Amino acid sequence: MKDLTNGHVGKQLFLFALPMVIGNLFQQLYSIVDSIVVGKFIGTQALAAVGASFPVIYTLIAMVIGIGSGATVVISQYFGAKKMGEVKRTISTILIFLFYASIAVSLLGFFLCKPLFLLLDVPTEILDEAVLYFRIYALGQIFFFGFNGITSILRGLGDSRTPLIFMIISTLLNIGLDLLMVVVFDLGIEGVAYATVLSYAVTFIGSAIYLQKSHAILSFRPNEMRFDKQIFRQSMRIGLPTGFQQTFVAVGMMAILGIVSKFGTHVLAGYTVATRIDAIASMPAMNFGSALSAFVGQNIGAGQIKRIRKGLLAAITLSGLISISVSALVLIFDVEILRLFTSDAAVVEEGRRYLVIVCSFYLLFSTMFSFHGFFRGAGETMVPMFVTLLALWVIRIPIALWLSGQIGPDGIWWATPLAWGVGLVFSVAYYFTGKWKNKSVVSIQPETDFSADN
Repeated sequence: MKDLTNGHVGKQLFLFALPMVIGNLFQQLYSIVDSIVVGKFIGTQALAAVGASFPVIYTLIAMVIGIGSGATVVISQYFGAKKMGEVKRTISTILIFLFYASIAVSLLGFFLCKPLFLLLDVPTEILDEAVLYFRIYALGQIFFFGFNGITSILRGLGDSRTPLIFMIISTLLNIGLDLLMVVVFDLGIEGVAYATVLSYAVTFIGSAIYLQKSHAILSFRPNEMRFDKQIFRQSMRIGLPTGFQQTFVAVGMMAILGIVSKFGTHVLAGYTVATRIDAIASMPAMNFGSALSAFVGQNIGAGQIKRIRKGLLAAITLSGLISISVSALVLIFDVEILRLFTSDAAVVEEGRRYLVIVCSFYLLFSTMFSFHGFFRGAGETMVPMFVTLLALWVIRIPIALWLSGQIGPDGIWWATPLAWGVGLVFSVAYYFTGKWKNKSVVSIQPETDFSADN
């Protein structure tokens, strides 16, 4: 556990975010390795099938993950205020919630995936493979939810290093199992799904054992765990808007997938590969936003408003510098990176066009995410939800639909940076209203009480 209420703001935020960036880099390697193994050893159709599965998976898990993020904010604010009894009750409550939610999501995913793929007009030639991959993946959601719940708890307590260690282990295991299942046992796309589920299972079990043994506040026996309705309502108040936001984003991704699917298997495969790269490139910004949420939560709990303003500026600066660097690298080496996934020239070209358009504007995305991380840490989750929905459903999807009819797939890609720009404008405007200061679960002390801005 780490106290984020003292020390140099920029250095502390960077050191806290760095393990998260590295950890999520390894987490993204799950999908990247899956795509590389599928593209190189199974084929373009299987690659498109994996790509078609992701938006549907995300839709099913989005609401629950969003509610879990609310518990993270509650934990960080109680921890910053040194209210350890409330911290322990929050941890117990969120773990119980995630257990039952994972069962519900697994069952929904197993039975609803084929109707959803048909609704999205997924190409017929990849439908059976997409359903097979998705159903195996869905049955492993208890491990995914469990590990991500433990990760969120540890981050709320200021520990970003331990989740990194477990994620590295899990990713390396996933790489080995991918190659074993596909190359050695020749299990095809179902082998890739089995490898992912087994990797998450090992990670969850290991992290659960660590949670029990690392510190008294994290140790639970099954008969000691209690579901606290009041704390859950607090978590819902903060997390539910994020859950709705994530769900509408996920449904929006399915809508985008439906638009992309109309252009055929090669465009869908190119989109799949490009978004794998896009996910890694945009990840530092998302992690700095998450780190800022924990930082802001603890400092609000400690009553240090001046310090959280410095944290926002540091997050914007650090994630912006990284975004500019990543954009340059992707633009220079786009073709070489894409060829790691597939040798199909048509797929590479479609992926390259996506990257050239989208990655040129990562700075917009990173700045917007810093503001959203700041708002969530303060307990204000409604505004990020509305901004995201506005950018996605009022700007991105309508423009993608219209422009794709005018200029083809490039119109879908151009809609993304346009949506980011609109989202950033609204986020900055809300920050300057100062209304976010009234949303925390603990009372904010008068600004004159604050210690020095370190």
